[in-house]
Amino acid sequence: MSERLGLIAGNGRFPILLAQGARAAGVEVVAVGFRGETSPELAKYVTKLHWAGMARIGRWIKTLKKEGVTKAVMAGGVRKANMYTPWRLVRYLPDLRTVRFWYRTLRDKKDYTILEGLADELARDGIELQNSLIYMNDHIAREGCLTKRKPTDAEWRDIEFGFRLAKEMARLQVGQTVVVKEQAVIAVEAIEGSDEAIKRGGKLGRGQIVVVKVSRPGQDLRFDVPTVGTNTIKTLKEAHASVLALEADLVLMLDKPAVIAAADRAGIAIVAVRGASEA
Repeated sequence: MSERLGLIAGNGRFPILLAQGARAAGVEVVAVGFRGETSPELAKYVTKLHWAGMARIGRWIKTLKKEGVTKAVMAGGVRKANMYTPWRLVRYLPDLRTVRFWYRTLRDKKDYTILEGLADELARDGIELQNSLIYMNDHIAREGCLTKRKPTDAEWRDIEFGFRLAKEMARLQVGQTVVVKEQAVIAVEAIEGSDEAIKRGGKLGRGQIVVVKVSRPGQDLRFDVPTVGTNTIKTLKEAHASVLALEADLVLMLDKPAVIAAADRAGIAIVAVRGASEA
């Protein structure tokens, strides 16, 4: 293997699939994971998996530099709601660099601001953050209907309506997922995450809801790329959703064949669209 890539790994399947893709491309991966977030399974697919506290940015950077990493990716989520739990400073024991970053460097606590700031912190130490879709081509939602079931005309109207709304919510950094029914807004994702928004939408919409997930306008592909997986399909089924609409080329389907198969079994349509006018 001629290259070495650093992986800052959050939760979910994204880090594992990225590491698998990198290994298939002949790239050596050294990962930094967070206990309670990162799956220990990741260790099977990387050269080394170092554990660090989520609030110890200085430790991440020191570890990657020691491993000779000059290029890195961020993959996987973290439970954002935990940032606002009581006694969070005691719970996460941030290092000095994280404290300076959180209280002095950041101009606000929006997701994009935090992630862009992390990229700048890495760059100060000679580590360039790369496009997180690298080595993930097989898992990107490509334009078209991906399932056996296709949306009805009424559902296409909901997709158009929901897509416009979701893009605006994403632009405002509120969330990237919305739930609609009969061109009415049922739920909008906020800090609780898309699964909880879908559950809430299912209760309020009483079935046959349409869920739309998009990227932010001008999405920075280095981080926070929207994702869905088999757990998303499970949540959609429990919420009695009928359609999942994704923004083409900018949403990841983690374990794509498994996601499509699960949707087919549940009778849920998945479509990837480029914009409301094209739906």
